[in-house]
Amino acid sequence: MITIKQISTRTVSCAHLLQTEHFARDGFGLSLVWAALAGFAGALATMLFRACISALVWLETGHVTGLVEAARALPPTVRVLVPTTGGLIAGTILWLARRRGRRESGGDYMESIVIGDGIVPPGESLLRSVSSLFSIASGGSIGREGPMVQLAAAVASLIARAVNLGVPQRRLLVACGAAAGLTAAYNAPLAGALFVAEIVLGSIAIESLVPLLVAAMVANLTTHVLAPDVPLYPIEGLAHVHGATYVSYAAIGIVAGLCGPLFLGLINATRRRVERMTLPLPLKMMMGGLVVGIISVRVPEVWGNGYSTINAILQGQWIGGALLIVLLCKIAATASTVGSGAIGGVFTPTLFVGAALGSLMTQGFAQWMPDAAPQEQAGAAVAMGAFLAATTQAPLTSILMVLEMTGAYVLVLPLMLACVVAQFVIRMLRAKSIYAAAEHRRQLYAAVHDLSLKSVAALLRPSPPTLRMDDQIPAIVAAFDLWRFQYLYVVDTKGHYLGAISLHDLRKFLAESDASTQADCVALALTTKTLQVLNEDMTLEQALALFRAHRGERLPLVGNRDLLLGAVWKTDVLLELQQRLSLVR
Repeated sequence: MITIKQISTRTVSCAHLLQTEHFARDGFGLSLVWAALAGFAGALATMLFRACISALVWLETGHVTGLVEAARALPPTVRVLVPTTGGLIAGTILWLARRRGRRESGGDYMESIVIGDGIVPPGESLLRSVSSLFSIASGGSIGREGPMVQLAAAVASLIARAVNLGVPQRRLLVACGAAAGLTAAYNAPLAGALFVAEIVLGSIAIESLVPLLVAAMVANLTTHVLAPDVPLYPIEGLAHVHGATYVSYAAIGIVAGLCGPLFLGLINATRRRVERMTLPLPLKMMMGGLVVGIISVRVPEVWGNGYSTINAILQGQWIGGALLIVLLCKIAATASTVGSGAIGGVFTPTLFVGAALGSLMTQGFAQWMPDAAPQEQAGAAVAMGAFLAATTQAPLTSILMVLEMTGAYVLVLPLMLACVVAQFVIRMLRAKSIYAAAEHRRQLYAAVHDLSLKSVAALLRPSPPTLRMDDQIPAIVAAFDLWRFQYLYVVDTKGHYLGAISLHDLRKFLAESDASTQADCVALALTTKTLQVLNEDMTLEQALALFRAHRGERLPLVGNRDLLLGAVWKTDVLLELQQRLSLVR
């Protein structure tokens, strides 16, 4: 949850910092060097996580061919037991991670980039990744890209801290690590870099995009050296698209735009329902695993992120009613896993839903309008992109993601059409994206960014009640009785600020002094300069920081030569902040 404290101390927007300070100070070339290092380290972290998944799957099931194949080979009782036990273990580890996270901040890489200081706590990130490891390896219907990106970002954060980079550079390097992690997960460097720019940073400015591209490129080269260089979901034999089929692709975009919010709504509704339960987190995640296990007794294809089944769909191996059943079961399993609180991504499950939806629609087109029916593989691939665009509201990233994952560049125009149509439908429905929280954070900080630009003098209230330096006790007491303030400001004969008298100090003086002492006392003798003072050059952000340490309602604003210009009220500053916050509600 974003707090007033975070806003008051970190109101300079992420995009602004990434586009200015780090290049002016450290130079463009040096930023690219760190980006390349983050890309290399992020790719290694991602590949290590993938190897750990394979090892744990083998330990749990005795199979190394894949989760769906392992589920098919296991007896029904074990199919239920493995994801249930895995959910319990993952939930226990995540519970420990959250307890640790109470003492750390910025655990999520998106938060670290958008509102944080570029520090991703390694301990909490490691525990979250281990929790995700058990969820994934035990058959949870969740994507691997979430923990992969988190780990890569955490490694990049460690590098930034080790070389003592400043806050803007740390943020940029964490973003580069995230781009590297997504690139290594999907073998999609352009989409990986653009995802971070479009979704996380909310900016495709060249100053931040170039380091992201460098990190993604290095990550891609690293994975190619250590693993085969093949598309994740290869498609072959696609013909060029002719005019009539564009109607079908537009229809795919419309359906994706309509179904995307339903898919996200189901996941969010499940999450809210689970959150209302009074059960401990480990038991909640165990229940999520139990649901997946029960479904997998009849439909083992719900295990895992859906990688092997997507490939089968793209090769035309699923048709009709069987594919519809798998689609519905996969949606239920994903909602149960994600809704239970499991850590992971929904990128690949989203691609699964899109591929199945597109394949079903293409089969329907072949029956009812064969002249406009696209190839089944092409329809499934285009629907993957359209459904991804509908859930992420990032059409450009979705187009590049599908093109790089399939290698089917002949589908450029159909993908563009379907993704744009899906985005249009989403905008018409005013639906939120799966990354709505990150978008809200970015909008919030953009809304309050000008707190760091607007002068505090804009909220000045002139002619505050004051005391003259030679005022005696009766006049001082009368002024406090009239104005009911905790502090009254003291000025000389020309209006220069000398300090303030505290009501607490006055009461103490009256209680401890005799009548003769009080008769000789003047305001200057009780004046203190411990009260913070504002000046005309201060911004609202700086004023808010001072008010955080001040219990009173007002602070004096002093101009040139210590001339008292007036007072600024804490309420006025908070109302100004509230007005900006209301813009993003």
